[in-house]
Amino acid sequence: MNWYLKVVKEHYADFKGRARRQEYWMFFLFNIIISYALDLISGFLDLSILSFVSTIYSLAVLIPSIAVGVRRMHDVGKSGWFLLIPFYNLYLAVSDSEVGPNKWGDNPKGLGNDSAIDSIGKE
Repeated sequence: MNWYLKVVKEHYADFKGRARRQEYWMFFLFNIIISYALDLISGFLDLSILSFVSTIYSLAVLIPSIAVGVRRMHDVGKSGWFLLIPFYNLYLAVSDSEVGPNKWGDNPKGLGNDSAIDSIGKE
């Protein structure tokens, strides 16, 4: 749930940087759970107001969904436009991060990033 809240609160419309697999897939999981729960409850209770709430929720998380997808593409070293390519974007979303920093920033896992401790003794 922390990953979901991180995307919604801290990175709502942040299309820069990188998002690791765990951040992307946990946001995706909780987004699906919330959407289906709202739909099921509105269907069982036959409350049209919950259908409206579900629609508002879907519109509210549209931008963060796209943003976390773009940051996920950046993490594997691709442009955010790769989200538009069916099936290949799924392959990229499940691929491991590009080791080390790339043009979109440092590796969020910390693997291969340049740090002061790594540069000791190198001239």
